[in-house]
Amino acid sequence: MSAASCLRSEDQFLCSICLDVFTDPVTTPCGHNFCKNCITEHWNSNDQYLCPMCKKVFNTRPELHVNTLFSEMVSQFRQEAQQKASSSSSEQQAAKPGEVPCDVCTGTKLKALKSCLVCLTSYCETHLETHLTVSGLKRHQLMDPVENLEDRMCMKHDKPLELFCKTDQTCVCMLCSVLNHKTHEFVPLKEEYEGKKAELGKTEAEIQQMIQKRQLKIEEMKRSINFCKGNADREKAEGVQVFTALKESVERSLNELIETIEGQQRTTEKQAEDFIKELEQEISELMKRSSEVEKLSHSEDHLHLLQNFPSLKAAPPTKDWTEVSVYPPSYEGTVVRTVTQLEETLSKEMKKLLGEAGLKRVQQYAVDVTLDPDTAHPHLILSDDEKQVNHGDVKKNLPDNPGRFSPCVCVLGKQSFSSGRFYFEVQVKGKTKWDLGVARESINRKENIPLSPQDGYWTIWFRNGNEYSARNDPPVRLSLKSQLQKVGVFVDYEEGLVSFYDVDAAALIYSFTGCSFSEKLYPYFSPCINDGGKNSIPLIICPVNQTE
Repeated sequence: MSAASCLRSEDQFLCSICLDVFTDPVTTPCGHNFCKNCITEHWNSNDQYLCPMCKKVFNTRPELHVNTLFSEMVSQFRQEAQQKASSSSSEQQAAKPGEVPCDVCTGTKLKALKSCLVCLTSYCETHLETHLTVSGLKRHQLMDPVENLEDRMCMKHDKPLELFCKTDQTCVCMLCSVLNHKTHEFVPLKEEYEGKKAELGKTEAEIQQMIQKRQLKIEEMKRSINFCKGNADREKAEGVQVFTALKESVERSLNELIETIEGQQRTTEKQAEDFIKELEQEISELMKRSSEVEKLSHSEDHLHLLQNFPSLKAAPPTKDWTEVSVYPPSYEGTVVRTVTQLEETLSKEMKKLLGEAGLKRVQQYAVDVTLDPDTAHPHLILSDDEKQVNHGDVKKNLPDNPGRFSPCVCVLGKQSFSSGRFYFEVQVKGKTKWDLGVARESINRKENIPLSPQDGYWTIWFRNGNEYSARNDPPVRLSLKSQLQKVGVFVDYEEGLVSFYDVDAAALIYSFTGCSFSEKLYPYFSPCINDGGKNSIPLIICPVNQTE
């Protein structure tokens, strides 16, 4: 049989109503074949008895008879189709758990390749063939296999869900559109699908963006964890260094204490041993004299006794031991003195070690600070690299912008900070006056305002060649052992902390604590007036060289 005749024969075995292979085929008076149940239901649901194929109208309901010959042909066609499916089933895979099985297969259910939205049936490769070759079935809508195809049918009318009601935002069948939703707005499912698919594309893009943001946040948190771990490792290393040094100091003091006590003990023991040795020597001499006296006293020789008596009568010369004693050394206060001395040593050592550790810790937040010419008082002279400032005798002709200081001879840094931590260093060597610190953005720059936290300044200053002061309210006099050469300024915005360091001594000078920052902070510098050249040396912003 040719391919064309094969297609014709297969097409002839399909009911034009259900578009499936005939079941109990019957013939109408006009000669067309239908499934008995299909044509019966068709006439039951219509007012006229007409043929669905040729539209011939019958006045009375025709009596239907089974087409015996055609029924046998349909049966033979079914058997051949089943045999073909059976022969190819061995080459196809059986449906696994989670996969959609073929609804037509008997026995072993093969994996479905497609589901038909018209037939509401899922087909394996073999049973799908008719939908790919038979002209009537080619019009059916196929999709990737899905389960519960009945969910794609209208519950009220048992018709395929083909439309989307935009009014009620639900899928409906053709009958719904003319009965339950007749005044509503409809679009084909495909059209709504395309729109919703586009929306899903946007949603997916938004979700991907949200995912990306969260991934970036995870990376940020990981960096924070690594940063915290680095800080913790540094802190532990510094702690080990500090406590090791303190432990060594304690051990040295303990060894010195023990050595002192043992030295005193050795001296006392040596003195006692010398006395005992001397006493034992005298005892030996006395015992010798005692033996001679006893021997002479028993002599019968009158002349011999009288001749030796003068030399033996007196005891041999000995030391007067009445006032001689060995006194144990007094250890009273030895431990106390040692502990007191240790306390002083530890205090100095701790200040030194903690100062070095503290300075090293804040130096990691070093920032590059430059001076802002637009804020500088007209008498101030800035270097070309904007790293140095000193007071000049000549007032420059500069625009009096709102940000410029007058009459105060000071200048702000260009850089502002509204979060986190930052640190910078300034050389003050050779100057007789200066002010340093940070100031908030809203400070009054056109009047002589006291340098205090209440007025937006957190500073220290130097006056009269030896007077250091933290400009708190009230000011705090600072006692320093040596004159400052280089000052470090550290700010922790969130902690409300402003600290000043003696960089050369690696020592903390002063800290403003419990500050409440709510606006930008700027580095603040004042070289003060030059005093006829006595204070002409500039303030110099220095690069930070972290201590080893």
